[in-house]
Amino acid sequence: MKLDDAFGIHEQAVRLRTQRAEILAGNLANADTPGFKARDVDFAALLRQEMPGDVGLATTRPGHVGGTSQGVATSALLYRNPTQASLDGNTVDVVREQVEFSSNAMQYQASLRFLEGKLRSLLTAIKGD
Repeated sequence: MKLDDAFGIHEQAVRLRTQRAEILAGNLANADTPGFKARDVDFAALLRQEMPGDVGLATTRPGHVGGTSQGVATSALLYRNPTQASLDGNTVDVVREQVEFSSNAMQYQASLRFLEGKLRSLLTAIKGD
């Protein structure tokens, strides 16, 4: 039994949700910065890329870029389209960012609870209780 199979997508989801929370927090922190452009990621697309079993890049030399990412690539960051134009060029909608942040936090907690349940089940199987 492979642990990667036991945890499913939740291992990658927790990591990506953490990175998305940092991006959304950065948007909120810059809500009053003139010219700041709100950013976000397409979570579903990133998760599909991170799924085990996908064809990755083979690295045969130290200078090659690996097939697994350690963070959200800058190219994966998307600009958010503002619902209302701002005179100073800032595209952060505080209410929308708060909603996105809260939704992301709830989904992060759901993945953590799933992982916790899986770990408890594995521990019970190992101990035999």
